[in-house]
Amino acid sequence: MKSENRRSFLKSGMALGATMAAVSSVASASSFSPSDSETKSSAPDKRILGSGKHKLEVSALGLGCMGMSYHRSFVPDKKAMINLIRNAYDLGVTFFDTAEAYGPMVNEELVGEALIPIRKKVIVATKFGFKDGKPANGLDSRPERIRQVAEHSLKSLKTDYIDLFYQHRVDPNVPIEDVAGTVKDLIKEGKVRNFGLSEASAEVVRKAHAIQPVTALQSEYSLMTREPEKDVIEVCQELGIGFVPYSPISRGLISGYINERTKYVNSNDNRQSLPRYQPDAIVANWPLIQLLKEFGDQRGLTVAQVALAWLLAKKPFIVPIPGTTKLAHLQENMWAANYAFQPGELQKLNEDLSKIEIVGARYTGVQAEQTRK
Repeated sequence: MKSENRRSFLKSGMALGATMAAVSSVASASSFSPSDSETKSSAPDKRILGSGKHKLEVSALGLGCMGMSYHRSFVPDKKAMINLIRNAYDLGVTFFDTAEAYGPMVNEELVGEALIPIRKKVIVATKFGFKDGKPANGLDSRPERIRQVAEHSLKSLKTDYIDLFYQHRVDPNVPIEDVAGTVKDLIKEGKVRNFGLSEASAEVVRKAHAIQPVTALQSEYSLMTREPEKDVIEVCQELGIGFVPYSPISRGLISGYINERTKYVNSNDNRQSLPRYQPDAIVANWPLIQLLKEFGDQRGLTVAQVALAWLLAKKPFIVPIPGTTKLAHLQENMWAANYAFQPGELQKLNEDLSKIEIVGARYTGVQAEQTRK
């Protein structure tokens, strides 16, 4: 019997080694060659953003690519990030998020280069809405600027169409009808396939949708930021619009990896200026981390996985886009899509969550809320 168990153990070890070797083989950018018949055992289920003629089928979890080149302290090696994006596809991710403002410009170039071998198999979302692509310069969604960004994004992404083109922030100086109309024209021209909005109110969503059907609304939504529950998620459900939460792990805060001693790189990280990331606020909000940890400990889940599973369970048209620069965290996030709450579990978790008050605002000032992620 002992001999039998040892042989089984060795077989399992060999299988694991083969699996690790397969994962390692896709880490080389030069040798990456995905096959149509390849299987993705850890691939998350598919979800639909939008409805009718204006819908997209995407993985249940997308990948936010901003932090690979912008606003998250260190800037990783470009080749490593290209490999990470391609590994994400191998793990089942088919939805990739970038923007002109990330860098600016350089993040689109990174994403475009990484996706060349698999461009027709994935959905790429990018954004317009800032003067010269720089949030610090203010908003600019004039029709001529939208067209300029579209042409530049096509070039940066090394593609001839944009799957999902978001207005990054609502521009009070440009009627949303003009914005939607301009994107509608770009769709007719074949340069854009779907229209999206970011951080838009329910009223703005309705006005835009009347001109050009909105496929997705992207806004910050997590266990620490639940404002979308007030009305915009309801409007999305009513109109058949997908909802894409950015910062679903609250810029790493909900993962538990950030604490009151965490240091940020001044030149490339906006978290240091945000109220919720100050030492006192982190300590005050720690009961949320502890609650998620206790829930996850009993079910073999990490804190981040519980947070993502909670979002996925809210609505079937919700597709979070957690960002990461680490393969281990990417895999961790993807596994969250496999968790299904048992009867009563989600209700009990929500009851416990309702007792926790979040300390610290998302941003400082109205202008910051309009222009910064």
